[in-house]
Amino acid sequence: MPVQMDAAALNAFMMTEFPQVAAQFRVERTAPMEADIRLLVDEQHLRPGGTVSGPSMFALVDLAMYAATLAMIGPVALAVTTNCSIDFMRKPEAGRDLIGSARLLKLGKMLAVGDVLVRADGSEDVLARASLTYAIPPRR
Repeated sequence: MPVQMDAAALNAFMMTEFPQVAAQFRVERTAPMEADIRLLVDEQHLRPGGTVSGPSMFALVDLAMYAATLAMIGPVALAVTTNCSIDFMRKPEAGRDLIGSARLLKLGKMLAVGDVLVRADGSEDVLARASLTYAIPPRR
């Protein structure tokens, strides 16, 4: 199945549909069943101790899965998270953007299942791993 939305189309979609958070993220890459998203880390993403907060990392993995799903099915704004499990494995230091790399493991008519690995920009060390399921609304 070919990619339906590239990075530019997903970034434009986010600005239109989710302007309240779109400026915090950037879709870097799409490929069949994959997407990479950048969290543009700044002060609002930090928690005491100078580390990126868990909620900010959760937002990154959720958006990465959303982007990978929409890359394959097209602009379906009402696709929603139905399940997420995230393991925080290393402390993300402030001062570096985070990259969420999503991979769809199964894409059906009603559900998309995948995983996301989070790394600091320029590092191979995995900071967090998430498993997500998205519900896809009926399409005409």
